Amino acid sequence: MTQEPSSSPDREKISGVRQLPGAWPWIPRLTTLALTLFTIDYLFNLQLINVVTQVESQFFYTVVALMLPLVFLLWPMHRRAARESVPWYDVLLFIAAGGICGFFVYNAEAILDQGWEYAAPQYAVIMSVLFWVLVVEAIRRAGGITIAAIVGLASLYPIVADKMPGPIQGFPSSPGQTAIYMAMSREAVMGVPLQAFANIVIGFLLFGVALQQTGGGRFFINLAFALLGHVRGGPAKVAVFSSGLMGSMSGSVITNVMTTGVMSIPAMRRVGFGRSYAAGVEACASTGGVLMPPVMGATAFIMAAFLNIPYGTIALAAVVPSALYFLGLFIQIDAYAARHNLQGLPSEELPSLRKTLKEGWYFIFVFALLIWMLFFLRREATAPFYATALLLVINQVLPYQRWGWQNVKDFFADAGKLFAELIAILAGVGLLVGALSVTGLSGTIANDLIYLAGGNTLTLLMMGALTSFILGIGMTVTAAYIFLAVALAPALINGGGMDPLAVHLFILYWGMLSFITPPVALGAFAAATVAGSNAMKTGFQAMRLGSVIYFIPFLFVLNPALIFQGSWAEIGIVILQALIGVVLIAGAMQGWLLGIGSLAASRVLQWPVRLALIIGGLLLAIPGGGPVPLSNVQLSMISAVLILPAIAVALIAQRRYGPVSI
Repeated sequence: MTQEPSSSPDREKISGVRQLPGAWPWIPRLTTLALTLFTIDYLFNLQLINVVTQVESQFFYTVVALMLPLVFLLWPMHRRAARESVPWYDVLLFIAAGGICGFFVYNAEAILDQGWEYAAPQYAVIMSVLFWVLVVEAIRRAGGITIAAIVGLASLYPIVADKMPGPIQGFPSSPGQTAIYMAMSREAVMGVPLQAFANIVIGFLLFGVALQQTGGGRFFINLAFALLGHVRGGPAKVAVFSSGLMGSMSGSVITNVMTTGVMSIPAMRRVGFGRSYAAGVEACASTGGVLMPPVMGATAFIMAAFLNIPYGTIALAAVVPSALYFLGLFIQIDAYAARHNLQGLPSEELPSLRKTLKEGWYFIFVFALLIWMLFFLRREATAPFYATALLLVINQVLPYQRWGWQNVKDFFADAGKLFAELIAILAGVGLLVGALSVTGLSGTIANDLIYLAGGNTLTLLMMGALTSFILGIGMTVTAAYIFLAVALAPALINGGGMDPLAVHLFILYWGMLSFITPPVALGAFAAATVAGSNAMKTGFQAMRLGSVIYFIPFLFVLNPALIFQGSWAEIGIVILQALIGVVLIAGAMQGWLLGIGSLAASRVLQWPVRLALIIGGLLLAIPGGGPVPLSNVQLSMISAVLILPAIAVALIAQRRYGPVSI
C-alpha cells in the first residue's frame, strides 16, 4: 500500500490542460517563480524588487499580467484542438494578453491618481475593451463555456441596463465607460476576490503544491491505511480519512478524487464494495475535504476578505459542520459494512504505522506550525510561506523524499497551472460583480429577493439554497460564491437577520453540493471514471451517502452556536443534539444503527422504522426558536416520540426475525 498518488498527466487529462512541448514549459515555470518572488517581496515588505510592489494596485495588475496570458498556452481554444503543440493563434493571444496586461501595470499609478476608472484617455478605453474580451475568452478556456456565457452576457448588462424590465433595471453606461470600469475599478476585476488571491491565496496554493510534491499525499494515504485499513469496511474509511486530509492541500474535489481515489477505490472493491458505492464514497469524501479546516481552498480566503475577518475565524467556524459531515459519512460506511459483513484488509498488506510516521512525521509538524500561525499569531498572509520553507528544508535534510531538479520544475509548473486557472475565474467573475456594481443593481437585488420571499426567513433560505445549488452547477464553487456573496448574502443578513459568517458558509456549502448531486455531480463522475462505474448511478450513491450535507447548512444558519457563535452552554447543547441527529439519520439511511444493529430484520417494518429515525434525527438536530415555529423542547419531544418507538420496534424485529436481513 505504498502506491504513488495519481500523476499530474491524469489530472491534466480531465481538466483539458495542454502538454506544452519543447521549451514552452519554461514559461509557466519562470512566470510562477517571478510571481512567488514578487509576492514575498510585497507581503513581507522587503522592498527589494519594488518596481511593481510599491503601489498596491500595480502589484495586483502584475499578478494578472503574469498569470492571465498563461491560460492561452495551457488551455486549447477548443476540445479538438492540438494538445501537443501551441498553434500560432494561441501564441498571438499569449503575447497580446501580456502586452495588454502590461499596459495596466505600467499605468497603475496614473489610473489611481487621475481616476481613469471614471474618465480615461481614448487609448486606455481601447485597451480596456481588449482586456474585457481577453478575460471572457480566458474564463471560457479555464472555466468552461457555461460560466463564460454567464459572465459575458452579464458584463454587457450595464450597456442595456435602462432597457431591462423593472426588477433588474439599473443605471446604464456606455460601452467605453463599462470597459474602463471593468478593467480599472476596485469593484470589478481588481475587486475583493483578486485582492484576496494576491494577499493570501498564493501562499496557500504554493504550500499545497509543495505538500503534494514532497510526498504529503502518499503520507496521508498510508497513514490512513495504517490506522483504519484493517477495521470493518476499512478501505472506505481510509477514503474518508485521507480525502479529508488531502482537502487541506489541494482545495479541489477533482484533484482529491484523482489522488486518493486511485488507491482507495480498488481497495474498497477488494473487500466487497460495489463499483458505484466505492466511487460514491470517494466523491463524498473528496467533496468534504474541501470544506475541512485548516486549509479550505481559495473560496474560504475570499470569504475572509468579503467579511473582513481573520481567516482563522472562518476555519474555526467550519470545524463542527465539517466534522458532522464526515461523521455522517463514516457512520453510513460502517453501517453498510456491518450489514454486508465487509471486513478490512489483512494487516500484512497494510503499511507499517511506525515506518509511515518515521518517514513523514514532519508533515504533521508543518501542519501544526501552520495552525499555530493561523490561529494564535493571526499571520494569515505569511504563515504558508513559513510553513512551505520549513517543509522544503526538512524534506531536503531527510533522505526519503529529497527533491531533484525535475521536482523543482514540476513544483513551479503545477503551481502555475493552479494560479492561471484561478486568475481566469476570478477575473471573469470580477466582470460579473462589476456589472452589478456599476448599474447599482447589487444594492437593490437584495431588497427584491426579500420582497419575493414575502419577508419569510425560511423561504429566503430555501431560495438561497436553490440559487446556490443552481449556480454551483454552472460555475465553479469560487465563482458561484463570489456572485452570491454580492447578490444574495445581503438579503439573508439584512432581511433575515442572520449571522453574516453563517450566511456565507451556508452559500459555500450549498455551492459545493453540485459535486455530488446529479445531473452534474462532477466529483461523482470523476470517481466513476476511476472505478469504471456508471456515472449517474455513482451520482445517486454519492447523493445518498452525503445526505447529511443537505441539511447541515440549515443547522448552523438557523443557530450560529454550531459555528461557535454564542454562549458555551448553548454551543454544547446544539452540538450534542446535532451529533445524535446525524448518527440517527446516517444509520437509518443504511439500515444499521450504532448500538442497536440491523434495522432491516423485518422487510415490512424496516421502512417505517428507518423513516421515523430519519425524521426524528432531523427534528432533534434542527435548532428551535427564531425562524423555526417550534422551540427546542417541543422539537426534542416530537423527535423522542418518533425515535424511541422506532428503536423498540427494531429490537423486537431482531429478536423475532434474526439480526440481519439484507
